[in-house]
Amino acid sequence: MVKIVRRTRYLELLHAGKDAAGVVKVVTGMRRCGKSTLLDQYMDDLRNSGVSDDEIFFLNFDALEGQEVKTSADLNRLIGEKIPKDRPTYVFLDEIQNVEGWEKSIAALCTMKNCDVYITGSNSKLLSTELTTHISGRFVEIRMLPLSFKEYLELHPSDDLDLRFREYLRFGSLPEADPERGERFCDGYLEGTFNTVLVEDILARLKTDDVSKIKSISRFLYSNIGNTTNVANIAKGAGVSPSTANKYIDKMEEALLFYHAEKYDIVGKELLNTNGKYYASDLGLRNSALKGARGTDISRPLENVVFLELIRRGYTVRVGCFRDYEVDFTALRGDGAEYYQVSMTLMSERTKERELRPLNGIRDNFRKTIITMDRLGLGSENGIEIVNLYDWLLEDR
Repeated sequence: MVKIVRRTRYLELLHAGKDAAGVVKVVTGMRRCGKSTLLDQYMDDLRNSGVSDDEIFFLNFDALEGQEVKTSADLNRLIGEKIPKDRPTYVFLDEIQNVEGWEKSIAALCTMKNCDVYITGSNSKLLSTELTTHISGRFVEIRMLPLSFKEYLELHPSDDLDLRFREYLRFGSLPEADPERGERFCDGYLEGTFNTVLVEDILARLKTDDVSKIKSISRFLYSNIGNTTNVANIAKGAGVSPSTANKYIDKMEEALLFYHAEKYDIVGKELLNTNGKYYASDLGLRNSALKGARGTDISRPLENVVFLELIRRGYTVRVGCFRDYEVDFTALRGDGAEYYQVSMTLMSERTKERELRPLNGIRDNFRKTIITMDRLGLGSENGIEIVNLYDWLLEDR
């Protein structure tokens, strides 16, 4: 029996857009992060609220029935056959970017006042750019990430948090990377997913089959998550030209394989045109790409976990700069900010002082937090919260 976790945060956003017929709900996320399952859960919610199957139209363009739909003309013909004009219909189109000219069909659906439209795709820029062009911004994007640690524990319950977190770091957070199926299964699944993303979501968009270059760049980025870098350094490390590196990195970000955290001047409250950091959307894919070269240090993966969790919680996340010091994350939302440091342990006084120093210097009244694996020495120090990583990941916020 397939285990499924309810993706509550994303379902709430979909429900908030229910019956807003003039607004397309767009779910973007990297391949296999759970977008199709999310639509299944939302459609079940609709049925439970009294919506009949006749009022729901669903098509997955990765599935057999959807692969025959190649162009917008094919899709328009199918819509004309399947969607009645005399009653409301909830329209779900999964992995829509597989259809050439799909944006024209979505624009046409928006003119049908009886259609409430939901689409998914594995390329955020492709969807947002084309929709902006054709429907004048009448859409809302919901960016979906793989499982949070809290969701991971719902899918794989255990009282042994250390065991589950080791698995979370090792096999990642894609729902089908199930550690109970064994290491060989997970490694094979992750390798297949990684190669599919590279070939179908990136190289196909670049209209090239040069796998070696993109693998070199992705391995360099995976090796340096959480390290300050720039395109010139990446190009040198991967053995490619800066223009090639820049082009490939853009496509990897569009496919949501990596996230870029820009540097942010906390005092001047402005973005800095200097080196930033890259983080992986899934640590399991990172381990698959690096294989034996991933090393044993987990400080950078811990930082990666915190970065993604802040994104899930709705923050815009930057690398903070305060005078000559770095703050791991400045999390911005609305008019407020929160500051975060991530450290394996604060048991060494030298390490503790290093992590506290930049936060003590920031004089505003926004929340300041150090996240650590420690279980001792937690609490508040000069208004700075020191919290355990598990507690922070599992808290209700």
